[in-house]
Parts: sequence; structure tokens; C-alpha cells
Amino acid sequence: MAGYKKFRALNKPCVLLIAIAGIERFVFKGVGSNLVIYLTDVMEMSSSSAVRTVNTWTGFTWMVPLLVAPLVDSYWNRYSTILGSSFIYFIGLLALTSTTLNKSKSPSSSLSLYMSLYLIALGIGGYNPSLQAFGADQIELDDEIPTTTKEDKQSDTKSMFFQWWYFGVCSGALLGVSIMPNIQDYVGWGLGFAMPAMAMVVSMIMFSCGTRFYTYSDQSNNDKSLDGVVQVVKRSLSKFMRYKSDEKSSLDELELEDNRFCSKQENETECLTDNNSNNHSHLVAIAKVVMRLLPIWTTLLMFAVIFQQPTTFFIKQGMSMKRNIGDSYKIPPATLQSAITISIVSLMPFYDTIFIPFIRLIVRNENGITTMQRIAIGMFLSVIAMIFAATVEMKRLQLELETLSIFWLLPQYILLGISDIFTVVGMQEFFYSEVPEGMRTMGIALYTSVFGVGSFLSALMVYLVEYFTNSKNGKGNWFSDNMKEARLDKYYWLLAGTSSLSLVVFVVLCKCQKTR
Repeated sequence: MAGYKKFRALNKPCVLLIAIAGIERFVFKGVGSNLVIYLTDVMEMSSSSAVRTVNTWTGFTWMVPLLVAPLVDSYWNRYSTILGSSFIYFIGLLALTSTTLNKSKSPSSSLSLYMSLYLIALGIGGYNPSLQAFGADQIELDDEIPTTTKEDKQSDTKSMFFQWWYFGVCSGALLGVSIMPNIQDYVGWGLGFAMPAMAMVVSMIMFSCGTRFYTYSDQSNNDKSLDGVVQVVKRSLSKFMRYKSDEKSSLDELELEDNRFCSKQENETECLTDNNSNNHSHLVAIAKVVMRLLPIWTTLLMFAVIFQQPTTFFIKQGMSMKRNIGDSYKIPPATLQSAITISIVSLMPFYDTIFIPFIRLIVRNENGITTMQRIAIGMFLSVIAMIFAATVEMKRLQLELETLSIFWLLPQYILLGISDIFTVVGMQEFFYSEVPEGMRTMGIALYTSVFGVGSFLSALMVYLVEYFTNSKNGKGNWFSDNMKEARLDKYYWLLAGTSSLSLVVFVVLCKCQKTR
């Protein structure tokens, strides 16, 4: 009930945009959750090739926002970007459906498949960060509220917005991973890709219907002309050439206002929002922000690598296990991803009502836990999930094929869902809050780029592991298509070890930042 009252505190545009974000996740999961099976069964790829393809596509999907965000913040606007990106998104879905209905395995069909997938990725790259930043822009408070109270209340409201935003996208993802794999496996891939395309049309209509109710942030202080952007780049490059000589004098201009990682507390972001400030200072400040957040960003990459497992190797693991329910129905392994979203949807409302009050009682601190502590808890839980996954895989290999029930995989899915409540929501709030107001889209893009680079890193790890474990006689490969010979357990142990190391470095960095 308390969570419902907090949700009611969000205004109508926020609620509408959360619903639209949920539909978009239904679309994305409808395509991506079972894609590795489509590539192996329909396109006849090997398991490792299919996994690398999915990881590379996912990485590109997450990385595009990092390229689009500076243009949105400096040249375009979020509303127009959402409309344009959603159209590109829809064209990609339409092309994917057409390619699937063609049912041709010719080289031209493969080219069409890749073009449609990367059109979808391009659309998502502009759509998601703009939609989320645009949703956060809708949060407004009455001017009558005193300044200090207003700032505190706005911070609480934005934290609540990000939490319900993730609740919304997880609800959409739950429908996507529960419904679409069954349709794709038992009805056909054509309808399985056509339904997400139709859902995307619905979301575009809903977004357009709210046009007159939205709040539009003022981005007029940025130079909108293309020539202005080019001049900014030129002046910034010149600035970097002589940066060391005047680093000390420019330091004060580049610090952020009210930043948790800075020792100064003055209004140091005025150089980023003042209409009379030079554009090159703004672009240099962007670089300064990115460089300052880079160490924390790097430590989150292994969490992003683990984030890729439910849509890749977890599915291949499930295909080799007992999946029967009754005499005729077999559970599509991709539907087990619903355990992640169910755990998130079920437990997230209790985060503020049960978990935080309990932590306040234990630590005797009114604030409960910080954003960084929240992220660290999620990273720790992801390590536990990998340890459990490795243990289950070892047990599967000890038994005859298909004798171990697929439901043994549920705990690792649930653990990853709980870790998402902590880490993913914490990452969204962290990267959004650690940048100036004029760079909020960039902040969301930094968050999404963690999963983009993490996806590429996952593909690289798969390639390296396959290369170093592949013997001359073709045996010994950890990712063998023959699941009797595959050693996914060793790969999971590798992920658990590297993720533990990342967690240690993350904690050390947080300690060091606190002492500054």
C-alpha cells in the first residue's frame, strides 16, 4: 500500500512514460530473449557463434546511446529524438519479420537479418536514454516549497521515479519473456517477431497522445547549429592540446555542483549552465565528467558480462535438461528469464517498505544505505548467482543427459533478479545524478554503455576461452555444441572470480573517493 501511494505521487506524464517504457521492454525481450535459439535452430549457427552474435548485437544496442546522447543534449531535443528513434525501431522490427517470413538461408537473407537487427539496435540507442531522461524531466515541484525542502523532496521523488521506472520495464520484460518464446517455439517465428512490431506501434501512438501534457526542459543554452557543434569540437581539441599548462586554473570550472565524489561544495556547475559561458568549456567539462566516472564505470563491466548469461548460455544449459510438463509440453528455456523479472516485480515494492527500515534499524542510520552500497550489494549477489550456476552445471554433468530438471536453474535466475534491484536501479540513479542538468541524457548513456561494453567484453571472453580451450582433436572446448562435453561450469567459475575482483576494486574506489 505504501508503495502504491508513492506511485500515485508521480504525475500523469511520468506514469504514461513508465507504461511506454514497459511496452518497449516487451518488444525488446520479445526479440532478444530467444534470439540465440533462432540463430542456432533456424540460421544453423554453432552455439559459440550464436552467443557471440547475440553479445555483439546487444553490445551495439547498449553503446549507441553513448554516441547519440551528446547530440541530444547539445543539438537535438529529447522529444523529437524519441519520435525519430521509435520510427527507426519499428522499421527494424518490420524488416526482421519480413526476413523471417521469407524463410531463406541464402547469404542475402543473412545480410537482411543483420541489417534488421542493427536497425533495431540503432532505434533503441536513441530511444531508451532519451525516454528515460525525458521521463525524469516531468518531475516538478511547487515553487511555494522552501528551497532546501524542495531540493530534498525532488531528490526523493527522482529516486522513486527511477525505482518505479525499473519496475515498469521489468513488468514489460516479464510479459516478453513469458509469452513470446512460447509463440516463437510453438506457433512460428514470423508471428513471434510480428507481435513486438505491433506493440511498438501502440507505444508510438501512446507517446504522441501525451504531447500536450509533457514538460519540456530548456536546452536553449546549448549551441544548436551544426557549425556551432563543429566549432565546439575544434576549440575543445585546442583546449586539450594546452590542457596541462592551465589545468589548475580550469579545475574549478570543471567540478560538478553537489557532487558526492568532490570535496568542494560550491556552485561549480555554473560554467555548464550559464548562457554566457564558452562552448568549449562545456565540452571539456563533459570529458572531465566522463574521466572522473570512468573508474567506477570500469568496475561495473563484469556485472554487465554476467547480465548477458540469462539470454545466452543459461538458455543452452536449459536445452540440455528435463523440460517436460505433462506429456506434450516442453518449457522453452527462454521463459525462465521470467524468474528474473518476477523476482524484481515482486520484491521491489518491499525495498522501501521493509528492507530500508530494517537496515536503518540495524545500522542506526536514518539514510539506510547509500547508492554505492546498493550497487555493491547487487554485485555481490551476482557473484553468488554465478557460483550457484557453476554448481548446478557440475551436478548436471555428473548425471545422464536430460535427467536433471530445468527448475534447478531457477535459483540463479532469481538471484540475478534480486541483484538487479540493487545494482541496476543504483546505477541509473548514480549516473543520472552525477552529471549536470544539461548532460542528463549523457548520464543515462553512460549507464547503458556499461552494458554495451560489457556485452562486447562477454563476446571477447567467449572467443578467448574457446580459442584457448579448443584442442587439436576438437575436444576440450568449454562451449562445445555437445552438452556432454561442454564445460560451462568452468566458465561460470571464471566469471565468479573476475566479478569478485571487480567488486573488491569497486569497494576500494568508493573508500578512496570518500576520503577526498
